[in-house]
Amino acid sequence: MRPLEYKDGILKLIDQTKLPSEYKVVDCATYMEVADAIRDMIVRGAPAIGVSAAYGVAIGALSARDGSKEEFFCELDEICNVLRGTRPTAVNLFWAIDRVYRKALDNRDRSVSEIKDIIAQEACNMDCEDVETNKAIGMHGNKLIKNNYTILTHCNAGALATCDYGTALSVMRMAHSEGKNIRVIADETRPYLQGARLTAWELKQDGIPVTLICDNMAGHFMKLGKIDCVIVGADRIAVNGDTANKIGTYSVAVLAKENNIPFYVAAPVSTIDFSMQTGDSIPIEERSREEVTHIKGIPVAPEGIDVMNPAFDVTPSRYITAIITEKGIAYPPFEKNLKDME
Repeated sequence: MRPLEYKDGILKLIDQTKLPSEYKVVDCATYMEVADAIRDMIVRGAPAIGVSAAYGVAIGALSARDGSKEEFFCELDEICNVLRGTRPTAVNLFWAIDRVYRKALDNRDRSVSEIKDIIAQEACNMDCEDVETNKAIGMHGNKLIKNNYTILTHCNAGALATCDYGTALSVMRMAHSEGKNIRVIADETRPYLQGARLTAWELKQDGIPVTLICDNMAGHFMKLGKIDCVIVGADRIAVNGDTANKIGTYSVAVLAKENNIPFYVAAPVSTIDFSMQTGDSIPIEERSREEVTHIKGIPVAPEGIDVMNPAFDVTPSRYITAIITEKGIAYPPFEKNLKDME
C-alpha cells in the first residue's frame, strides 16, 4: 500500500484525513501544495513526510524560473525553507530536504536543467530505499516476536506512514507472513485517531487480526496479562535513545514498564538525530485546538474551552527495551549502540 506516488512532476497522495470512510487521492503540482499537504496531515508519518518533502523540492525546482545558476539556488533555498517550516518534530523532514539539497550542491557544475533532474532522481532513490529499509526493520524485529504474541501499537507506523510496508507494522507484517499466530491491539490515538482510522484499517486490509481499544484501556489489558509487547514508531530519536512519537506514547511506555512488558521502538536510522544528545531538546509541535474540540467537524467540547494539543511527547530511554532499525536491533546503552549505526 503506497500512500504517495510521483509521476511527471505531480505528487499524488492518499488523503489520510479522509480514511477509512473515503478513499481520496490529492494531486500536488506545486511545492506549496506539498507543504500544505504535510502541514494539514494529508500525508503523515516521519518517513512519508520526508520523502514527500523531497518530492516537493523536486517539484519546486522543476518550476523554478529560468535564469542564472545563482538565481536558481536562491529560489531552491526558498523552496527548502518553506518545506522545512511545515512540521517541526519529525527529523526525517529535515534529513530528506538536506539530502536532496546537498545533492544539488554537489552537482553545481552541471546545468540547471541537469540539476533539476538530479534532484528528482534523488527523491525517487529515497522513495525506493525507504521500502527496502522498512522490510529490513521488519526482518530484524520479527526475531523478537514469538508465536501467539499479542502486540499493542500506538498511532500509525504502517505503510501509510512510510513509502510502503511500514516501520512498527512491518514487524507485525513480517511475523504474520511467516505464519506466526499474532494479534494486534491498536489504541485509537486521540485526538487524530490514527490508530482507529489508519492502523486498524491497514491491518484489516492485510488480514492481520486486530482489536481496537480506547487509549485509556491499555493499562487495564496490560494488568490482565493480555499484551506481550508494545511496538511503536518514532518521529525523532536522540542519541541517548529518548524518543519522540505521537502524544500518548510516553504513557504507554510507563504502563509497559510497570507491567514488565517489553517496549520496542521501530524506526529507520534516518530518524535518529545524531546532533541531539537527549530528548529534552526535541521541538514539540502544538496543533490546532479544533483537533481536540471537534471530531469530523462535530463539536465534542464546550465552545470556547481552553485547549492544549501537543502532537508528540518524548519517551525517556529508560522505558525503551530496544530500538529496531534496518541495521539491526540496538539495546542499551543507546549512547554507544545507536552511534555505531551512524
